[in-house]
Amino acid sequence: METKAIILGAGMGTRMNSPLPKVLHEICGIPMIRILLSTVEKAGIQDITVVVGPNMDNLKKVVAPYKTVEQKERLGTGHAVLMAEEYLKPFDGCVLILFGDSPLLKSETLTKMIQKYQEGFDVVVLGFIPQDARRYGRLVMSEAGLEEIVEYKDATDEQRAIKLCNSGVMCLNGQYALSLLKEIKNNNAAQEYYLTDVVKLAKEHGLKRDIVICDVEEAHGINTQEELEAAEMIYQGRKNDV
Repeated sequence: METKAIILGAGMGTRMNSPLPKVLHEICGIPMIRILLSTVEKAGIQDITVVVGPNMDNLKKVVAPYKTVEQKERLGTGHAVLMAEEYLKPFDGCVLILFGDSPLLKSETLTKMIQKYQEGFDVVVLGFIPQDARRYGRLVMSEAGLEEIVEYKDATDEQRAIKLCNSGVMCLNGQYALSLLKEIKNNNAAQEYYLTDVVKLAKEHGLKRDIVICDVEEAHGINTQEELEAAEMIYQGRKNDV
């Protein structure tokens, strides 16, 4: 069984007030994308593709020798993953979809997601339960498994009361990943292709869906200097605990 990983890293560091690609900002002197790559390697995954933006030669050098593909237009997370289409042709195994600005994931968590796939689930989403759910997307569950991911702005009051939130990380069955991604439409206010739509599409096709829950700190995404500093404190604390 083959396991692949696609890491989305095309974002610019606009809110970081920096010309650097966001994922090149450092935590304890290490570019955050390298920290995530090390985690993916520890989970036993060698087939890794990184999605970069235009004019990101500096990022390509940092992630070498791993493959890179370019997302010329930023049309959403689903569109970004499709840039790696040539590596997603149906295969016997699973593909993890990760975000380069979430470097605090643990390899054990990725292993749990792969194990869920091995148990027969076609879509596995990583969830977490924050103290303040703020504007995170919600994971809507039923006895049949994960029903859908609802963005906060689209959620009803009842759905906003759900504590379980979406980290963005997914594991997809390699047999169906490409066909599901190609079915995503951009009929939303932002006219973007949202990766989260994969869950609803999988349900329509009768595919099995489930979740894995991680610690809140693992789902820590970095968009600002303040969030970068918070991530550095967590990362430093882990190193001190070893």
